[in-house]
Formats: sequence, structure tokens, C-alpha cells
Amino acid sequence: MKLDSSAFVADPELIRALEARSTPIQCEEDQVLFKQGDPPAGVYVLRAGDARLSMISPRGDVLMSMPVTKGAVMGLPALVGNQPYSLSASACKGAELAFVSREEFSLMMLNEPTLSMCVLRVLAAEVRTARYAISDL
Repeated sequence: MKLDSSAFVADPELIRALEARSTPIQCEEDQVLFKQGDPPAGVYVLRAGDARLSMISPRGDVLMSMPVTKGAVMGLPALVGNQPYSLSASACKGAELAFVSREEFSLMMLNEPTLSMCVLRVLAAEVRTARYAISDL
């Protein structure tokens, strides 16, 4: 299955807006950011280092595991849709992330509605990547 991790990367305008409302996180050890099925607490932006997204089947099989690159926004579909995370995310020791809480994200969208197009572009890229991956099966 071919997955394009660039689908998770936001444009610089959205990254700047998210980072302005974020709490910085420096991973001292490998760290789970969120688990598939958890309620969304917020989104993470990978600023530096390594992180990974994965999906596990109900039987426990790894369906997908992929590294993400700098600028990736992890957890966006769950937060926007107010649904549990559909993937799990983890970061490696030394990774630098920015965490934006659900509340801060909501305030950002209310106060800067022009950013909604940036959010929609990331979501559209994720959908497109998922469709291409499915078509490769």
C-alpha cells in the first residue's frame, strides 16, 4: 500500500497560526501522542525529529504504519469531525512538537475563519491519499 505522508503537511500559514496557539513538547523518550479510538484532545504539529502514524485492525493487525515529515499536522480529522482518532500517533525521542488543544483550535477557527481553507486543504489531501492507497489494494 502506497501512502504519501506529505498529505499531512500543512501550508506555512496554518503552521504559524497553530504554533502561535500551541504548547511546545520536547520528547525525552519515545512517546505516544494519541491512540486510535481515543477522543480528540487536540492536534500535534511535528516541528523536528521523527513521528509515526499507524492504524491497527480490531484483531490487532497493523494495517498501516508510516513516518510523517516536518510540518505534519496529526489528529486533524478527529478534531474537526469531533470523532475518536482514527489513527495512533507516536513521536521518537528528541522530536519537537507543538500541541494545540481542542479549545485553542476552536478559538483559532472562530477568530481567523480564513484559516478554514488551509484546514480543508490538509483534510482533502488526507482523503486523496487514503483513496489512492485503497486503489492500490
